[in-house]
Amino acid sequence: MSRIGRMPVAVPKGVEVEIKGAHLRVKGPKGELKQIFSASMQISLENDQIIVQRPTDERIDRAMHGMTRALVNNMVVGVSTGFEKILEVNGVGYRAELQGTDLMLYVGYSHPIKVEPPGGISFDVDIKTRQIKVAGFDKQLVGQIAANIRKVRPPEPYKGKGIRYIDEVVRRKAGKAGKV
Repeated sequence: MSRIGRMPVAVPKGVEVEIKGAHLRVKGPKGELKQIFSASMQISLENDQIIVQRPTDERIDRAMHGMTRALVNNMVVGVSTGFEKILEVNGVGYRAELQGTDLMLYVGYSHPIKVEPPGGISFDVDIKTRQIKVAGFDKQLVGQIAANIRKVRPPEPYKGKGIRYIDEVVRRKAGKAGKV
């Protein structure tokens, strides 16, 4: 049986959960998320805990069981505490700054790259450490926006210049040797 799927999801104070069949709506202090899950998964609310149960032991149901529980947990954690990803800008002359709510990236192109935050996402830039913080209540959207920012100028292996995640390790390569 799925070890992840069996664990109940604790619902903290201030979070409202509404279950209508396969539809789940979670509302909290950070925002509101809605999701439609597989109709075969049975989602129920008991004693401030969300429990996900599967109908059979077939392979597809076992796979959906753990995934459904993980998505429900991400929804509850997102609307109560939120998620964040931190990126770091490396390179001579490379920088990031906020212009209103938009993120402006100066990363070696002839023009600055403007990144507009979608609803529920906020940017924070620390100029001294050259870090960009992407925060929001939808884990999937936070990860996608951070990946889009990284894609503007991915880190290169020779000098390490570019935009990378704070915990990402860039494998460095030796340049070609000069003539003797």
